[in-house]
Amino acid sequence: MSDQSLLEMSQKMGQALKAQGLLLATAESCTGGWVSQVVTAVAGSSGWFDRGFVTYSNSAKREMLGVSAQTLDAHGAVSEATVCEMVQGALANSHAQVALAISGVAGPDGGSPDKPVGTVCFAWGIKNGEPKSLTHCFSGDREAVRHAAVHMAIMGVMRLLPVSK
Repeated sequence: MSDQSLLEMSQKMGQALKAQGLLLATAESCTGGWVSQVVTAVAGSSGWFDRGFVTYSNSAKREMLGVSAQTLDAHGAVSEATVCEMVQGALANSHAQVALAISGVAGPDGGSPDKPVGTVCFAWGIKNGEPKSLTHCFSGDREAVRHAAVHMAIMGVMRLLPVSK
């Protein structure tokens, strides 16, 4: 998937958010703000994008998003429990009604038998709702894993949004 297709997906996501009067916040770890970059590449994104949190370290996840030390200790940074708390923190610390979170092992190092390189956890949430989460293991090098994660994050927002009739 090309950068142009990511931009087109972001435009469609933005149209859906704007049509429903919703703002988006992102909470990113392994993608380092790439989702926010794709979002802000769309002209007019200030009408539907509130802010992005790049929380690469565990301390940033705790301090900026309120992820609990207990969750990080019990499950690790790359876990559905952590990304669900990241989504909740992004919603609590923004004006957004919709949020996404990403944390993963992009490689080439850092993998383990339980969480090999390419493992990425996602969560999506709507304010006052329960986050939805997913773990996926992508193949390829660091760039490919991160690119695929951005794609999946945007697609997840599209699946999360209520369908307007």
